[in-house]
Amino acid sequence: MPSLVQTLDRPPLATSRRIFMGRTGTLSAVAVALLAGKDVLAQGMGGDTAKDVSILNVALGLEHEAINAYQLGAGSGLLQKPVLDIAVQFQSHHKAHRDALIATIQKMGGVPVAEKKLGDYAMALKADTLRNQADVLDLAARLELGATNAYLGVIPAFGSKDLGKVAARLAADEAMHFTVLTSALGRPLPAGALTFGA
Repeated sequence: MPSLVQTLDRPPLATSRRIFMGRTGTLSAVAVALLAGKDVLAQGMGGDTAKDVSILNVALGLEHEAINAYQLGAGSGLLQKPVLDIAVQFQSHHKAHRDALIATIQKMGGVPVAEKKLGDYAMALKADTLRNQADVLDLAARLELGATNAYLGVIPAFGSKDLGKVAARLAADEAMHFTVLTSALGRPLPAGALTFGA
């Protein structure tokens, strides 16, 4: 099984995901409670919120990237219905992930990392090399696989079941996206069990 870095084949993305995986296991109880939607539980807890905000901002940056990748695909004119509809739906999932991260960061008194310009994402993702629907789907599938593995990779480091559950739910969304995209590309699904998170 290729490593996460080999799978993504893009150093900036791999570095961001590695940072996320390496740091997220140190989130405080406050961040865990807020991310899990347990605001009442978070009240009165202590913790290093500055470090938590930094970690959550890395995850937010990855969600910004996914939203813009789907925007590039949708706006490329290369996607045909019903694939275009699926891409827009997946983008809406990433927007929900983004919104949850922004709300958590703000509740912790932090400032959410700003979204870059679409052109910056186009350059980083090499959107100028996309020639057809398969190219767009392949890019999206690679990003979704990387996101799946990033979220799964941090679960064992969590001391909190709540944060583990949140990460698992995010990973499940990403794995679903990867599976649908792989099928749309006409590629066989992974033959073996325990494919993700390795």
